[in-house]
Amino acid sequence: MHGDGFGLFEQVLVLLGAAVVAVPLAKRARLGSIVGYLLAGIAIGPQALGLFHDPGTVSHLAELGIVFFLFLIGLEMKPSRLWQMRGDILGLGGAQMLVTSAALMWVPLAFGRPFEASLVAGLGLALSSTAILMQILEERGEVRSPHGRRAFAVAIFQDVVIVPILALVAFLSPRPAAAGEPFWLSALLIVGAIAAVVLIGRYLLNPMFRALARSGAREIMTAAALLVVLGSATLMMLAGLSMAMGAFLAGVFLAESNFRHQIEADVEPFRGILMGLFFLSVGMALDLQVIAEAYWRIGLALAMLVLLKATTMYAIMRLFRHDREESVKVALLMAQSGELGFVVYAAAVSAGVIRPDHASILVAMVVLSMALNPLLYRLAPILARRRAPVPIVEDFSDARGSVLVIGFGRFGQVASQCLLTNGYDVTIIDNDAEMVQSAGRFGFKVFYGDGTRLDVLRAAGGDRVRLVAVCVDDRDAADRIVDIVRAAFPACRVYVRAYDRGHSLELLAKGVDFEIRETYESAITFGRALLIGLGAAEIVADEVVADVRHRDAERLVLQQAQGFNAGAHLLHYRRTPAPEPLVQPGKAGRALNPEAEDALTGETEYSG
Repeated sequence: MHGDGFGLFEQVLVLLGAAVVAVPLAKRARLGSIVGYLLAGIAIGPQALGLFHDPGTVSHLAELGIVFFLFLIGLEMKPSRLWQMRGDILGLGGAQMLVTSAALMWVPLAFGRPFEASLVAGLGLALSSTAILMQILEERGEVRSPHGRRAFAVAIFQDVVIVPILALVAFLSPRPAAAGEPFWLSALLIVGAIAAVVLIGRYLLNPMFRALARSGAREIMTAAALLVVLGSATLMMLAGLSMAMGAFLAGVFLAESNFRHQIEADVEPFRGILMGLFFLSVGMALDLQVIAEAYWRIGLALAMLVLLKATTMYAIMRLFRHDREESVKVALLMAQSGELGFVVYAAAVSAGVIRPDHASILVAMVVLSMALNPLLYRLAPILARRRAPVPIVEDFSDARGSVLVIGFGRFGQVASQCLLTNGYDVTIIDNDAEMVQSAGRFGFKVFYGDGTRLDVLRAAGGDRVRLVAVCVDDRDAADRIVDIVRAAFPACRVYVRAYDRGHSLELLAKGVDFEIRETYESAITFGRALLIGLGAAEIVADEVVADVRHRDAERLVLQQAQGFNAGAHLLHYRRTPAPEPLVQPGKAGRALNPEAEDALTGETEYSG
């Protein structure tokens, strides 16, 4: 019985059942969840059991998985961070599209295809799947890694460049152009849609969520989050851009919102289910008959596709002076083609640029490359000549500490010693697998987990501990942890390691219970040792240190009230000694003023 004959309830049961069976089996075979979804889609699709005759019945809904996924990625990207990525987006992204599409178009040309068809085929194959690469990175905890950021920057450029590619397809069409909007009007619509998302995200979303939060209705906040995601995606779709781009921009402009973590928690369940549907629909779309009829051509073309895409991306990364390991990982991530290729080839068939049988082979290559990519990426440690890290499971079943320490680097190790020595039961988490294993060898119980995730903090006991000590050495990560703890566990005290003075002021504004600059105490101790080394008495050195502390605290209070530039008069701790005689006549060895004595003993200071 085909899917067309199923009711909605039966279709949902089939989809959920296929996923529940296939994904755990694939993960047990160490193939990854993506391959599991793809295999499940093939099994229930028209080429196997035939439970779904038309993959389109699922694919339209499944596209929302990419939309929600890109929205959550946007929530992790502040506008300032996106601006910092502009070099990678334009440089790496632009170079990847130009070089890769130019290299790929020669393959169909060699098989005797027309130039126009070869050009469009190369452009479509040069596009990669954002959903696939981000899912791989997320499963391995590498989304915020350098190679993860580079691959994502290239994917952003590809999402934008789809518009001129579709315009080029229409231009190459041998058929008469249908009457439509002039180019300038299309460009104006795109600019207007982007401007609308930017303005709404910057000025309206925060007040809207603030007003809804006052109502106290949790389900309305969830509905509002879904409205923002789907509304921004629809606006971009109407303007001719991808829905994912609209959702991504909405996420970016909510990244600095006080409600970011609440929105993320509301949207996350929908994202997971819909992403699974997307991969199922990709598996259903695989035409096994086309593969069987032209298996040798598809196999040869697939090998050339993967090799050309990986090689060109690696060369571009090295040209941009990135190290070998990072270049290999980005090259393997971008070695597959993506779902945007389906859009390009559908438009090309409609325009008469590509024959339907040629498009079927190209679509099969795209799907196969997407299925192959998770397995291909497992070669990264071998090709980069690095030993793959041993996977560690997040298990907090025996976490019972009354204090939660996040980060077990140099700072966290020393801080936790004070607690452990005094008999406190401490739960320590760190997201560095090697650090967790090293700590275990020395007798420390450190749990593996990412402290910037609400579910990890809750599992580690964030809702029952007396105090959370944030000891991570990443300023952005510390800020994210503070925001989550303040929002989810308001009764918990928060002590934070600050990066510098500006970071201390930001943390105080967030309402932390205690903060300290990571080098402050060591610098104070070092300065005291310098004074003693220069001949100052210990009591004098202690007085100077006390003076430095007092003035520093005074200035911090002023900066909180008046801004960062306040308290400049407190930077200089002592007046310049007056040019007077050092001793009074007839009283040898007796100083005239304390400043002169300070100058001789090395007490004079100049910074704060």
